[in-house]
Amino acid sequence: MKKTKVAVIKTSPERVLDDYRRLAKLAGMKEAMDGSATTILKDNISWHLPMPGANSTPWQLEGAVLALKEEGFGEIVAVENKTVVTRPKYGEKQNKYDIIYEKYGIPILYNFEPENMSWVEYTPKSKLRILPKIYPEGLRLPDYFFGKNIVQLPTMKCHIYTTTTGAMKNAFGGLLNVKRHYTHSWIHETLVDLLKIQKEIHSGLFAFMDGTTAGNGPGPRTVIPVKTDYILASEDQVAIDAVAAKMMGFNPMDLKYIRLADEEELGNGRPENIELVGDDISGVDLKFHVGDNFASRVGDLLWFSPLKVFQKLFFHTPLVKIFVAASDTYHDKYWWKKHGVQIFEEWKKESPWGRLWESY
Repeated sequence: MKKTKVAVIKTSPERVLDDYRRLAKLAGMKEAMDGSATTILKDNISWHLPMPGANSTPWQLEGAVLALKEEGFGEIVAVENKTVVTRPKYGEKQNKYDIIYEKYGIPILYNFEPENMSWVEYTPKSKLRILPKIYPEGLRLPDYFFGKNIVQLPTMKCHIYTTTTGAMKNAFGGLLNVKRHYTHSWIHETLVDLLKIQKEIHSGLFAFMDGTTAGNGPGPRTVIPVKTDYILASEDQVAIDAVAAKMMGFNPMDLKYIRLADEEELGNGRPENIELVGDDISGVDLKFHVGDNFASRVGDLLWFSPLKVFQKLFFHTPLVKIFVAASDTYHDKYWWKKHGVQIFEEWKKESPWGRLWESY
């Protein structure tokens, strides 16, 4: 596979919107997508609460919108999804996305609302690794996604199940319905399958990754925010995740989802096959470490240990409500109140990115 390009810029709150527009040009956004097609903005609400480093930032959304408009892209629409543990309509307000979408007249659609889109059966052209086994009754996708560009808007952060998370994982919520937690035991293979599907159904793929405040530790929600000041962009969803992983201190090819995608030539995961443009990041090593929390230890038992044989009992029956309630209690009622609120308030006061967030 030929070399692909990832653009990286070290930015600041004063110039971040201009830098996002410059980033788009450096990464070749205009050439990566169909200018006559509708473009979907797929923001990342890992948590409906405004945890720094966990979710797309307002300036990331605004920078992407400005870049798309500057490059002549026409209709822009935001699409959001829910999970068993996140509330998108609450999250878009808590994270100030509604302010950006209203400012630029961008409609918000929800892939779980029948009046916005329907889930239709889809037979992939590619040979998939795992999804046909997880969904033997047939794979269903939102009909609205077909024939449209998509811009993924992840943040640079760790993840308890995939070590890092980025552009490839950001497709997860949009393309799989709320039963997607069934895939966690095979999450790496699932992400590879979803990238194959994206390449089949979309008229163009692009990603802006915000690393202005990156998430260290047991993400994607209970992260340790780290001021890093970087933003990244690429049409190669594998390469942008690989570059971010390397910046965080991980060997990209040690991450199974990146290695599998590289082996299937869905993108470049090997650093030597990636052309870096923009600022020099050769000395960047953030030395991130994933670690564990209560939720990850339970997840490890149920998704990856011998106990995974009981998944159908736990997750394909009403018993799943117990785990959803436990996750909500731990994250929203315990961790956020005990740790998250203080981290968030300190970030708003002490970080220039927190002060920028307050200005929206």
